[in-house]
Amino acid sequence: MSRRMGAVLGVLAVLVAACGSSSACPDCAKPRPVRPHWQSVVLPATPGAPGRPALRDATACAGRWYVVGGVVDQAGETRPAAWSSPDAISWVPLPTAPVTFYGRQHMLSAAACRDGRLAAVGAKSGGAHGNPRIGTWRQAPDGTLHEVDAPFERYAGPRAVNVARLAAGPQGWLIAGSRIDGAAVWISPDATGFVLVEGAPELAGDERGRTAAYDAVAVPSGWLVVGALLPPGGTALAPLAWFSADGRSWRRAALPVVNGRGQAQRVAVLGDVPVAVGPVRAGFGSWRLTAQGWRPAGGFGAAGPGVASAAGLLAVGPGLVAVTRDGDRHGLWLSVDVGESWRSMAMPQPVPDSGDTAVAVTSTGDRLLLVADDGKTSRAWWAGVSDVDR
Repeated sequence: MSRRMGAVLGVLAVLVAACGSSSACPDCAKPRPVRPHWQSVVLPATPGAPGRPALRDATACAGRWYVVGGVVDQAGETRPAAWSSPDAISWVPLPTAPVTFYGRQHMLSAAACRDGRLAAVGAKSGGAHGNPRIGTWRQAPDGTLHEVDAPFERYAGPRAVNVARLAAGPQGWLIAGSRIDGAAVWISPDATGFVLVEGAPELAGDERGRTAAYDAVAVPSGWLVVGALLPPGGTALAPLAWFSADGRSWRRAALPVVNGRGQAQRVAVLGDVPVAVGPVRAGFGSWRLTAQGWRPAGGFGAAGPGVASAAGLLAVGPGLVAVTRDGDRHGLWLSVDVGESWRSMAMPQPVPDSGDTAVAVTSTGDRLLLVADDGKTSRAWWAGVSDVDR
């Protein structure tokens, strides 16, 4: 973290704390949004038929930045696409090497990297029932992103529900998702092939209800996964988290929530503190893992006219940035006190929460990268966190 970045976020922490007290800051009942100085990024065209890029996710590690998604050509056909950069400013397309019929049409929806090497999850709807045909991709030493051929029922088939997010860490790679009997994961030491772990005690559903896993993050001692539980006969989901040292044996923990309603949909580690976010009855909530277990941290935002969801959570220096969908539009939120309080962040352009839209963020050093697809066009921007307009 740069000194400038730390100084600015330190000032933001003071401002947020002040705004929590009406006596200290009587005019701060609704703090002004944080306004990064967004700078537009140009992603070069990829080989193949002309089309518009459809950006879906971004990740960074070991001094490399990656954006993934696909290209939609004029005939409506899709193909996978990815870009790489050493500085989040100048970009080059990565060669892709699909090996299956559906892999050649994949949209890459989730990405993670470790040691400067990228892996991704892609999908394309097809077949008699139009179900997603899902697969994974890994980057070779020469930079090429290769599709990893896998049996159909590894990710799809009659027991499939969904494949969600991809995480990377010292032990390798882990995908969070769900199967017909509840939460499941796929694990790999090197992203060359994933092993499905389904029906695992505590992770999968049981007499306490059906579980679902939405996101994962690596921690020094293993993996954390977050999700939700639907009790038998219930209609309201309750937030859950799981820990595993090896990705195979899991320990479950319930996250406290008012009225027993909520979901833990995204998780990140700030320093050595895991933080989760997700929708609750009034908007969005955050939880923090302490020595005494998971504890409520704070709340932010409000539910819109549709279904609210958390679309991202990222540790940025000493702060956290969350991406939300409130049923109306996407939003960005900043916390500089480990999830206790949140300020909205101005986006470079509005992105509706409707149809095939997406917003994702990633960061390394003192730069924040944002990619967005508003359903018509996709664009990317970077901002220096130390240049935040206070």
